[in-house]
Parts: sequence; C-alpha cells; structure tokens
Amino acid sequence: MEDSTIPFVTMGYLALVNVTAFCAFARDKQQARRRGRRTSEAALLSAALIGGWPGAKFAQRCLRHKTRKQPFGRRLNLIGIFQLIAISALAYTRF
Repeated sequence: MEDSTIPFVTMGYLALVNVTAFCAFARDKQQARRRGRRTSEAALLSAALIGGWPGAKFAQRCLRHKTRKQPFGRRLNLIGIFQLIAISALAYTRF
C-alpha cells in the first residue's frame, strides 16, 4: 500500500468504527427502554477500544446512556486517555 493511501484507509476505518460504536450505544439504549436483550458493557467498551471512543463518548452524552454507571464511565474515559497518549506518541515519533 502506498504511503498516500494510508491516511484515507485510516480515516475510513475510524469513521466506520465510530459510527458502529454510536449505533451500538443507541441500540443498547433502545433495548434498555424496551426491557429487551442488552448489549454487554464489554462489547460497548470493545467498540470504543478499537478506535470508536469518540463515537462512544458522543453517544453516551447525546443519548444520556450509561452516565450513572461509574465503573463503566471511568473505563470509557480511560480508553480515551490511552488513545490520546498513543496518538500523541505516534505523532511525536513520526515527526
């Protein structure tokens, strides 16, 4: 793969995983209201961990979903901090 296509592939991946994370939170919120089968917290956190943290965090705030579940909220925030540190380290070593 050429160096010029890597940013486009990365952006496409991030867009897809963030939309998926948002939809997972939205579906879980809908199922919570209907008292239906819920998405596990591990699955929601995994969606954030693989790059969907912004979509997950936006869904959490926008839908007001899982805001009172403090162990979950702390874990979600830790994923965001970890990703910020990782991106900063990659940017630092790249330049």
